[in-house]
Amino acid sequence: MKLLVTGGAGFIGSNFIRHMLSAYPDYRIINLDKLTYAGNLENLQDIDKFPNYTFVKGDIGDSHIFDKMEIDAIVNFAAESHVDRSILDATPFLKTNVIGTYNLLETARQKACIFLHVSTDEVYGSIDRGFFNEDSRLLPNSPYAASKAASDMLVRSYVETHDVMAIITRCSNNYGPYQFPEKLFPLVILNALNRKPIPVYGDGMNVRDWIHVNDHCRALDAVLHKGRAGDVYNIGARCERTNIEAVRLLLKKTSEQLGIDEQELTGLITFVKDRPGHDKRYAIDPSMIEGNLKWQPEKDFDKGVSETVQWYLSNEKWWQRIVSGEYAEYYRTQYGESI
Repeated sequence: MKLLVTGGAGFIGSNFIRHMLSAYPDYRIINLDKLTYAGNLENLQDIDKFPNYTFVKGDIGDSHIFDKMEIDAIVNFAAESHVDRSILDATPFLKTNVIGTYNLLETARQKACIFLHVSTDEVYGSIDRGFFNEDSRLLPNSPYAASKAASDMLVRSYVETHDVMAIITRCSNNYGPYQFPEKLFPLVILNALNRKPIPVYGDGMNVRDWIHVNDHCRALDAVLHKGRAGDVYNIGARCERTNIEAVRLLLKKTSEQLGIDEQELTGLITFVKDRPGHDKRYAIDPSMIEGNLKWQPEKDFDKGVSETVQWYLSNEKWWQRIVSGEYAEYYRTQYGESI
């Protein structure tokens, strides 16, 4: 299979490429990434020289970049994804998440290839009780979530109008190695290491379903190979935790691995003003992918958090180059000013 992965230098995309090259050594993978602030080629240093892996710096907003590519399938991770940034300025979210998805759909239509669109549970909005299923209404509450919902609707329209072989996945919150330091898990770990305040929105009681990125990648593998065109698959680990519970577990594991008093780190927790439109609870029902595609999450949350903390403790050079700006400066000289 000749596979185009867009946004493959990001957190989930890079883990997916590594998974696919391990599971399918004969596949050829093109990684197309714009290398914005969250794209990091150092996420893929271990496979950079593989003969069946190619990196192309490019923007999915450029429709002509795909013209000469031979593609059997597209997996689209390319997205602006940080909610706080979307509140400050939604423009890049519309350009990448909507117009970029349109360009990829046109490419899939013209090349008659599979299109796997990686979306988010945030398109459903918040729910007090029960769970969203794949037929639930989309009620996004942030500009980011609205841009992803719009792209989902485009995907659906291309299935219905043009018979594009497209599938949508909507996953819950991911954690694991190579996650950009502004996200919750690495932010908590790195602030704890540096004894900086650990900000928690509101009262910390917002609920998220946490899934290890490797389980997400396995699910995408299953959908790509066994999913049905036009279907939507919710991907979740049935692992709901309040934000404050997740933060306290992270600090517990960090203190254990550093050999220090846990209270030294929990004292850094600082409750801050809640952000506008902050969804209280995301909760999706993954029964469809569990039943139809026989996928189940494998990573225990407690163990997964321990392993994630250990990864950041063992990879200080990786995150220090991001935090210091050294990585961005290096890749500007290599690939231009998009970082």
